[in-house]
Amino acid sequence: MTYSIVARDAGTGDLGVAVQTRFFAVGATVPWARSGVGAVATQAFGDRRYGALGLELLAAGRSPRETLDELTAADAHAHVRQVGIVAGDGRAAAYTGSDCVPAAGHVTGDGFSAQANMMRSDEVWPAMADAFVAARAPLARRLLAALEAAEAAGGDFRGRQAAAILVVRGEPTSRPWDDKVLDLRVDDHAEPLRELRRLVELGDGYTALLQLREGEPPPDAVTAIERLPELDRRWGAIYDTLRRGDIDAARALVAPLFDAEPRWRGYVESLAARGLLPRADELLRE
Repeated sequence: MTYSIVARDAGTGDLGVAVQTRFFAVGATVPWARSGVGAVATQAFGDRRYGALGLELLAAGRSPRETLDELTAADAHAHVRQVGIVAGDGRAAAYTGSDCVPAAGHVTGDGFSAQANMMRSDEVWPAMADAFVAARAPLARRLLAALEAAEAAGGDFRGRQAAAILVVRGEPTSRPWDDKVLDLRVDDHAEPLRELRRLVELGDGYTALLQLREGEPPPDAVTAIERLPELDRRWGAIYDTLRRGDIDAARALVAPLFDAEPRWRGYVESLAARGLLPRADELLRE
């Protein structure tokens, strides 16, 4: 009842899962990932145990194939499950139960597994694999390309409703709660993939906004920030003018905000007190 892809980025080591289906809130069931360990997609008659226990088995040293063998051997209803797994080292494996609703199947490759069931066509999962391999972009965009290729090849024969994408860092940090790079869900939408792409692009914009505030903007920061709402674009311009040392221009940009809502001054003072806004003292000086 779903198509999904699990993958590892060979350059960064990041791990991710992306999924689309005609089923409400699919992001609550299908995608699972843990930094440095692996990623799992559990679908068809999805069982969350495959995600939670699958990651535990990978962390204990099982390969993706060994993990799938253990999980399906312990499941009386394995014949209606479909699961894709990629490990932190890029090894991948998949399982499609014999009673999954057709068209159903999977394909694995170097660092990824694409799987689908209840599709209009058996071209869906190969199309996902081809699109992922061909894409030259950060992992989240490659995962999106795979989903869009699946939809173009026919997608879920019931239609579409929900989508999700989860990406975690390749190497875990000492702060596991910060190891998620991206965690987005579209729970109910007429065009979930279009909405998911919009959210990914917003995520890029807000990441660029924070990097700009910290003085280390990526080369495409301005383009990414232009996708944001007007208020956030204004703050992006304020951060940029402060970074470049143009205090007068920054004051001109922030003055209408202070006039419209005096609490913005307190916000700037709070950023300044934490060292999160360069030259904020000059910005606040009358």
